[in-house]
Amino acid sequence: MTTPAPPFGRALCAMITPFDEAGALDLDGAQALADHLVTEGCDGLVLSGTTGESPTTTDAEKAALVTAVREAVGERASVVAGVGTFDTRHTVELTLAAEKAGADGVLVVSPYYSRPPQDALEAHFREIADASGLPVMLYDIPGRTGTRIEPETMIRLAEHPRIVAVKDCSYDLLGTQKVLNRTELAYYAGCDEHILALYAVGAAGYVSTVANVVPAQLRAILDMFEAGDTPVSARLQQRATPLIEAMMSAGLPGTVTAKALLHALGLPAGPVRAPLRPAGREAADGLLAEYERLVAA
Repeated sequence: MTTPAPPFGRALCAMITPFDEAGALDLDGAQALADHLVTEGCDGLVLSGTTGESPTTTDAEKAALVTAVREAVGERASVVAGVGTFDTRHTVELTLAAEKAGADGVLVVSPYYSRPPQDALEAHFREIADASGLPVMLYDIPGRTGTRIEPETMIRLAEHPRIVAVKDCSYDLLGTQKVLNRTELAYYAGCDEHILALYAVGAAGYVSTVANVVPAQLRAILDMFEAGDTPVSARLQQRATPLIEAMMSAGLPGTVTAKALLHALGLPAGPVRAPLRPAGREAADGLLAEYERLVAA
């Protein structure tokens, strides 16, 4: 039995969007960071997602970011553009713009705030998938959107030829395995603490915020599992846990913590846009300490 190749690679980074000190989009910085991440082991970059501060970037900035990153990484990595909004028409417009800009696929989050029922949610995703030739990664993150893409809805959506993948932040391992068992959807762990757990039950890989700062260390979790060394893979996942917790579960958004660490490491990041606020000195020092412990292990 041959496992099909993941549609966007295995090790994907949910890349931050670099800004300059004045808060403007830093395309040179985005290209430098994208090149660094790919060199360090990422075989896909997801732009303008949650970590990429998509609610605060304009449509023109989103398209320019795709164009710049595509130019920087060439064919070395896939480029997936976040296009999801709470407006179906606007999401279609962003999808077409991403296609024109050179994206390999689009990430489409459930419409937030309006909380559509499952039949409306399904229609929303189908309309977007019908609008372009790009493959679609659904983004299931009910903790932010207020709406779950229920497993039965996911199973129906899998019948669409361009709906090929899921970024899974559902925290529902049973539901995920149900969909994996009944579809060919490529599942990507959207929560870093689940990288190995989901990969071990058939996921395609991950879309990681933490990969902004430790791309090689997270890639090694998958590589060791693929090599048949599950105990080492498990130890690598466990070693990453303190940094994952510090970045994702210590009270600050992942965008804030990732940018704080990238700044400390001398990599492109810049400020966050309001309403987010930068990490304080104590938080930044704690993040750096956890980072140094992981890379020294």
